[in-house]
Amino acid sequence: MGLLLTGISPRATRVLFDSEFHPSCLDASLKKETKKLRDLQDKKTINKRQWDLLFPRKPGVPDSNNFDVTLMITLLRNLANLSEPQKGYEQLPSPTETTPASDLARIKYYRNKLAHLNNSTIDNAIGRLGGPLMKQECDQLKTKIIDQTNKEIILEIKRSQNEIAELKHSLKTTKEELLTRIDEVPPKHIQGNLLCTYKFYI
Repeated sequence: MGLLLTGISPRATRVLFDSEFHPSCLDASLKKETKKLRDLQDKKTINKRQWDLLFPRKPGVPDSNNFDVTLMITLLRNLANLSEPQKGYEQLPSPTETTPASDLARIKYYRNKLAHLNNSTIDNAIGRLGGPLMKQECDQLKTKIIDQTNKEIILEIKRSQNEIAELKHSLKTTKEELLTRIDEVPPKHIQGNLLCTYKFYI
């Protein structure tokens, strides 16, 4: 099940991303939105590694093939002219909502909920974003073991693993900062309530 998210969904997301930010214009599009991207970096929505991918040292240029799902969804969400899902990007859209933005929200949601994946829902979202060939790949994954020689899928899985590792590190750092702040605010029962109500999202 996780292979749909780590191996194929990044490529489906990239199909939409490249249609909104054509590879030949990506560099110019990002430079045009530098201020907005700086704001996202200040809010820690974009981390340093992702920033370096957006604005690599010359003569390098940004390439969506190097972007992870989180970064692509962040850019699509904040820079592209997409109608936001009815419930926003943090909640699972209703089954009848099948816009590109809602499919991005589905992929985002299920990447956070791997243990509760709904296979038919996620592969339909991939099919709508990436086309019938990617939908066919989803169907094939249900009936046979993935071919380990498929370098593109393996690369996406590795990239997703790195993305998850970065997320865990970010959550750990944020939690430590929160605990430090809470230690400065008595009484202890308030600290416990704050910890219970604090939530993290990708």
